Amino acid sequence: MQVLAGRGGNGGGGLVAARHLANRGVNVHVTLSTDAGRYVGVPGEQLAILGQMGVVISDEPAASDLLIDALIGYSLRGAPRGRAAELIAAVPKLAPKVLSLDTPSGLDVTAGTRPGAAVSATATLTLALPKEGLRGSSNVGELYVADISVPPSVYTTMGLVRTSPFASAPVVAIENPT
Repeated sequence: MQVLAGRGGNGGGGLVAARHLANRGVNVHVTLSTDAGRYVGVPGEQLAILGQMGVVISDEPAASDLLIDALIGYSLRGAPRGRAAELIAAVPKLAPKVLSLDTPSGLDVTAGTRPGAAVSATATLTLALPKEGLRGSSNVGELYVADISVPPSVYTTMGLVRTSPFASAPVVAIENPT
């Protein structure tokens, strides 16, 4: 399993996924988008834990059956640049199946546009609610939404649903017409 992780919150989520997978016996290979010393806060803490666990952390990505894309999340501003852009371009050669966390890297989740290179995911696991820019994007693949413990009252206040969309499961599939 290959995980591509940026240094922001999205990358931190990818590193958490790598930790959970490694704890379940999956052979995980992590590739960072920048120098490990630039990972601070939660991503830095998760990276340190992975190092203590002996998870492979490398400058070069490895081919695998499944790749987790956690390079760039909703904070995308303009086209991906530098190492992140290089890794996005390499994704099709690295794995036949790609799971993007929250959004395919390079997709603007507000406007639904691709200002530069973007990952084409087999599936996207977004958090709490689908972002507007995910709707109808061919980069998203199958769309799933995961519960991150948003109180049901928030959904009700927003007039979105009367009950939690996660009443029956912590991850639900969302139809994404493309």
